[in-house]
Amino acid sequence: MNPLQRPSLTPVAAWVILCSLLNATGWLLSAVGQLNLAGYSAVLTLSSAAAGWWWWEKRPRLRTGFRARRFKRAFPLAFAVVAVLAVAGGVLHPPANYDALAYRTPRVLHWLAESQWHWIHTDFHRLNTRGSGFEWLTAPLILFTRTDQLFFLINAASFLLLPGLSFRVLTGLGVRGKVAWHWMWILPSGYCYILQAGSIGNDLYGATFALAAMDYALRAARERSATSAWLAILAAGLMTASKGFNLLILLPWGLAMIPTTLTLLRRPIPTFFVALLALSVSLLPTSLLNLKHCGDWKGLAVEPVQMATGEPLLHLGVNGAMVTLQNFSPTFFPVAGAWKRWLAGVMPGEWVDKLRMHFEGGGIPFSLPEIQMEEGAGLGFGVSLLLAAILLGRHRLRPPHRTGCSHPLATPANFVIIGAWLVVLYFFTQSGLGCPARYLAPLYLLLVAPVLRLHRAGELIRKTWWRWLAYLGFILAALLVMVTPPRPLWPAQTLLRAIHADTATSPTLKRIWTVYSVYGARSDGFSPIKEILPPDLKTLGLLTFDDPETSLWKPFGSRRIIHVTRADTTQSLRDKGVELVLVSEYILADHQKTTMDEWLKRFDAELVSSLDLTLRATRGPTLWHLVRLRPASR
Repeated sequence: MNPLQRPSLTPVAAWVILCSLLNATGWLLSAVGQLNLAGYSAVLTLSSAAAGWWWWEKRPRLRTGFRARRFKRAFPLAFAVVAVLAVAGGVLHPPANYDALAYRTPRVLHWLAESQWHWIHTDFHRLNTRGSGFEWLTAPLILFTRTDQLFFLINAASFLLLPGLSFRVLTGLGVRGKVAWHWMWILPSGYCYILQAGSIGNDLYGATFALAAMDYALRAARERSATSAWLAILAAGLMTASKGFNLLILLPWGLAMIPTTLTLLRRPIPTFFVALLALSVSLLPTSLLNLKHCGDWKGLAVEPVQMATGEPLLHLGVNGAMVTLQNFSPTFFPVAGAWKRWLAGVMPGEWVDKLRMHFEGGGIPFSLPEIQMEEGAGLGFGVSLLLAAILLGRHRLRPPHRTGCSHPLATPANFVIIGAWLVVLYFFTQSGLGCPARYLAPLYLLLVAPVLRLHRAGELIRKTWWRWLAYLGFILAALLVMVTPPRPLWPAQTLLRAIHADTATSPTLKRIWTVYSVYGARSDGFSPIKEILPPDLKTLGLLTFDDPETSLWKPFGSRRIIHVTRADTTQSLRDKGVELVLVSEYILADHQKTTMDEWLKRFDAELVSSLDLTLRATRGPTLWHLVRLRPASR
């Protein structure tokens, strides 16, 4: 084959194809009741054989884009240091992302226990209603490794693709090459990305596919390439499967895809099958199942969240202020408690009541954390400061580049940027979520593109003070990933015990100890309970709502967890083989409005043991009871 005619394969394309395969495989094996080791072994063997045959026949050129000499320069080297530290956290520590431990990993374990996807019997419906894009990658890892320790590799791979994607998307949106080269290292060092590089959160995973979808769409429009357009369609489907919010990004992506319409129409049959595959790996299957089981494709009928509950202008103003605060919040903010108390003192009571009705945060949504955490981080202080330096300086207009358009605004790149800002405005008018800055992770690159197109952005990259400000941003990012409580790169608990922080009277030391100790134990937070379980126990009932259930399944394959709901009876639990039930007194009081004595009487159960567990630093110790259902009377 002529070398010039050989197809090329990039890491981004390989990642899109692999994730599409695993998502489609999960649904396919579920449909035939073979979501198990044998099913995955068969599919992966056939897929590997097909990939090997294609590689042998086509002899593709592997284009990694990696150049070792590049990292002799300051910006790539600084990013590489941050990346190594971020990924090292995932290597050295077990997963501690709360949402993953509470519902994303448990839902996979429930499915594997039945060898298929099913609507899980539970009162905690995030197990059912959320998109499953990330989960279908973890299912084979559980089956083949029997651990969740390697889940971080999904985000590590996604993170390492960000610099190249950032450069291509920025230049595709009209940012000059030199400016894009500097910012391809700066933007991925944003806290919402680096804090998840060693984590098992799903925001980074979805953000990478959002950028891949945009990159391939812009490339397909420039090159009239059907292959790029097909990859863009697949990446867009995967983007939506990871998070429902990402459906909004289909607007700017669709605007980028408009010029490829004729290219796709010339190849109707492969385009049809690619679109069919993209739909199967998107949010669509979950939405249809939500519609079937709860009458609402979003799942909000059984899992209400703070969305569109108040006046749009109120939401717009509050969310705009929250995103600004969350992005410019100091990396380390030890006076966070004083800040919250000050806010509570100056905000009028009627404001607090109104905000409590429509926003998360207990009426004070403008509170800030002591340290930036993956659950709420945006771009972060360092990157935001560099962007502010561009906006707040003196500007001079550059003459527009000559194009075939009658108006300088009428370009595909500008339509994409306008579409992205429209998405943000719509989201701001609807959202009552407590961490909007984190949700914007897939959009930040599109939002800052017009800022980086300013002439001043090109001037600043040559300024010594601005470059030192960028280095300071990298240093803050490196320090953050080193001390982040879920994955500290220092012996946190050992040193804190050495200064007796666990018994300290100082509120600050006590708080530091609580945060590090809780995160350090979160991956197996229920270990004290497991120590008193019978060693041969195969089924355990659990009365829970948003607790890190994954711990109770460990070691994976040893036991099965059955949720106990409001609708359950003693007989229904016995029919499922449940004899022992773990009951949260907090959930009884807060969600079911009943007492432990009333619950024991209702289920004809007796108390076996009680333990205090601290599963959330903000909630503190909560009481858990292990109870036994009395045998049925003859």
